[in-house]
Amino acid sequence: MKNKAEPNLYIMEQLRNQFYELMTVKSHINFQYFARDLAGIIRDLTEAKTCAIYLKNEYTDTYERYGKDISDEELESHDVPGSGMPDEGVHDQHQEYRLPLRIENKDYGFLLLVFDRDKSIEGFRNLLQDISRETVRVLVRIKGFFAVLNEEKKYEQLYRVTSKFHASIRMEDVLNEMIFTLEQIYPDFEYHLYLSQDDAIHEQLPIRIISFDLEQKDHASSRAYLTGEIQLEDRRGERQSCLYAPLKGKQGVYGVLEILAPESVFFPEKDIEFISLLANTAGNALENARLYQQSKKLVEDLQLINRTSQRLNMNLSLSDTISFISKQTLESFKAEEVGVLLYVNHEWNDYELQTGSTAYFFSAEGKRFVQFLNGRFEKEKDPLFIGDFAAKFPDYPFGFQSVMAIPMIQDKKMIGLVVVLHRNSYHFSFETFKLFQSIVQHSALTVINSMLKEELEQLVKTDYLTKLFSRKYLDESLHQHMKTGQKGAFLMMDIDDFKQVNDQYGHHVGDQIIIQVAEVIKNHIAYKDVAARWGGEELAVYIPDATLEEAQDLSERIVHAVAGQTRPAVTVSCGVSYWNNGEQDQVKDVFIRADRALYAAKESGKNCVRTQYDLEL
Repeated sequence: MKNKAEPNLYIMEQLRNQFYELMTVKSHINFQYFARDLAGIIRDLTEAKTCAIYLKNEYTDTYERYGKDISDEELESHDVPGSGMPDEGVHDQHQEYRLPLRIENKDYGFLLLVFDRDKSIEGFRNLLQDISRETVRVLVRIKGFFAVLNEEKKYEQLYRVTSKFHASIRMEDVLNEMIFTLEQIYPDFEYHLYLSQDDAIHEQLPIRIISFDLEQKDHASSRAYLTGEIQLEDRRGERQSCLYAPLKGKQGVYGVLEILAPESVFFPEKDIEFISLLANTAGNALENARLYQQSKKLVEDLQLINRTSQRLNMNLSLSDTISFISKQTLESFKAEEVGVLLYVNHEWNDYELQTGSTAYFFSAEGKRFVQFLNGRFEKEKDPLFIGDFAAKFPDYPFGFQSVMAIPMIQDKKMIGLVVVLHRNSYHFSFETFKLFQSIVQHSALTVINSMLKEELEQLVKTDYLTKLFSRKYLDESLHQHMKTGQKGAFLMMDIDDFKQVNDQYGHHVGDQIIIQVAEVIKNHIAYKDVAARWGGEELAVYIPDATLEEAQDLSERIVHAVAGQTRPAVTVSCGVSYWNNGEQDQVKDVFIRADRALYAAKESGKNCVRTQYDLEL
């Protein structure tokens, strides 16, 4: 002790000075390293052999150890029983002192000091109490600071993943991005996705099938799926907390995210709120991706119906017609067996198995199964769709599990039957069944199909928020025009300081701003121009056959109009690129030049236009 008259005051003065330096001068990547260095200061000033800080973990209801011992070992977790934590005062066992870290009776942990020699000198316990009080004040303040930083990082991740969601049209991409984001923020948690049978096709994802049988109907995952609300499950015996967050869109719930927190007693409210927000964002993205995929599938189905209709309307003979139906069914639905039979005079027992049916239906077993179906259709004429035949008819021995049987009806009379089979359970989806019905019960719907196809294709290529074209459609348009056209210009625009708009007004207003900017663009472009949502707050326009000067003039007018017509007012920056068939340009080169020009516009103060030629100056 350098000041023998006032040793305790001297130590406390040094302690506060070094604490202040630690908080203001040194940089720490996280709270754990700060607490470790704090323990090192206390150890050095008290001449302790070891000093460790034990802080209470709200997740696990245990104490976690931070400190530097003589060998500077790595930080490690230490489970301290409740009885090992003193209630108040200073406790010593030989040369060991445990000092509670409390503020207004709230338990933050304790400070552990170990000495080589006896420290039972006058005033030493008072010094340790002062150190304890000073330490907890600093720890609480810095822990709060790092908590704020962590929250900011979480919501930055949410903003990033939301932008990626908007650009994704594949369910697998959305689910992968969600799991990746959670693993970055909560690396110690375990994740699973509960999805329906039709969606559980992504092998690289931790997917489980949602079950609604009697044993599973009360499971938290099923409740989350059915109610659309977060479910919590505390498994105290396993020291594990489980959270089930529904992936919810505007039209329904598309799955459930299961989060397992090992060694945890509960989930803090702020984490539940964040996970819920991420799950809802992913749910909306999944809904959009599913709508896109369903629309694409519907277009493909319509194309199949049209091709089939055209073929069937070519005045084919009966045998050619049946052969075509059989071949189309085997190829389109990946069936293993197909049978087509026509009833003679509508008599159930008088039928003809048509040429084109597979060999199985000409066998004794196949004929017996046809008789089984005839008995069923004699009673009711509704189409038959079975995913697990053995479960539905356990007393009927049969080698196939997936069955579709569609009656052919004319003037309310059953004139024939088409049957398809597969050995695997649930091989045919319900959508496949409905399509199969349409093909069997073919009728002339050419005009309606054409209209529906056009509407579906428009849905596929349109951004849901702005009603501009999708990025994919713009990309395809540019590719096509560069093959056949002479020249063109590409505009890439970005709303300036958009994050501030979201932070100040909320994401709903942010969406409205994007819509307003899109409307300004629509009002300034020609019919042949292609305007698209490029991603997030970025918008783009391709102008076929335009010169660079024409594109720059249009960009200037759009930038000026956005600043004057948006409420709340925002500005945009714009980068312009150009191509002509005299250059060896690729589509990506046009995109890259526009992106660099946009960056130059941002660097020039925003709310302006820069072209690819500005980059050369």
